[in-house]
Amino acid sequence: MKIATFSAFATVLLLGVTLTACGPQPRQTAEELVSQSDIALPDEVDPVIARVNDSMIRDSDVQREIRVRGVESEQPLQVGDELYDLVVEELIDQKLLALEARSRDLHRSPEARRRMAQAEEQILGNVLLETVVNEATDPQVIERIYDEQIRLIPLQEEIRARHILLETREQAEAARALLEAGEDFADLAVRISLDRATRLDGGDLGYFTRRGVADIFGEIAFATPEGGVSNPFQTEFGWHLLQVVDRRRQPPPAFETLEPGIVQFRTFEQLQELLVELRANADITRREPQPEAALEPEADETDPPNEAPQ
Repeated sequence: MKIATFSAFATVLLLGVTLTACGPQPRQTAEELVSQSDIALPDEVDPVIARVNDSMIRDSDVQREIRVRGVESEQPLQVGDELYDLVVEELIDQKLLALEARSRDLHRSPEARRRMAQAEEQILGNVLLETVVNEATDPQVIERIYDEQIRLIPLQEEIRARHILLETREQAEAARALLEAGEDFADLAVRISLDRATRLDGGDLGYFTRRGVADIFGEIAFATPEGGVSNPFQTEFGWHLLQVVDRRRQPPPAFETLEPGIVQFRTFEQLQELLVELRANADITRREPQPEAALEPEADETDPPNEAPQ
């Protein structure tokens, strides 16, 4: 039960923070993630977008709020964009409400202090998670894991082939005779093959491994030498002629294919290790559920009422 609870908690923590690492993201330090608006940047780098009394709203404040909403854009939004302007107005309202709350000394109330302390813990926890993610998903680390993974992947032989699909054996034998007479396999496939999916590509099937096709197709394909043409053979689809165009060792999956999975695995792994270590070194006590009070026995409704003596 404790393990299941921990895993669910870790998943929730990752939803808003760590899974964004699966795609290309700008890398930021912990200080940048805590409070970018508190960093004194030149106005030309982080311009002031609005002022509310003595408080400023900078472009970085607006961009951060846009990212929190999960909006992705090839180019950063700017003043004049509908969403950008909407966020600016909402941040202005937020500052006005906060300033009014301070003017009423609401920030000094026990409830406000408790909630601000809770918010601070959440922000610091998120900053730590983001720091762990940045360290765990360092490009050099991801590339090293990728290299280790592809060394473990068994790479099979694969071939590239073309085929011609016909209805009868006689048609297939006649087509093979044309090929033996010098007819180009791809041109003949375009003219007579019944396979609509490959006919216009000259019957090109692309690369495949022995396990990637039906048994008889793979058996004949891998028994045919490169450049050679098979004898006619039958499958459930009809009669085939097959030409082997190329043979090679199967290439490993591209880095871009494996990267998202590696990043996600690495992120969960590092977060889990961190939480296990923190729990092991912390003094954690929990309030146990209170036992339910024993219920008094109720009278049996079937018992006859007491009768007065005669």
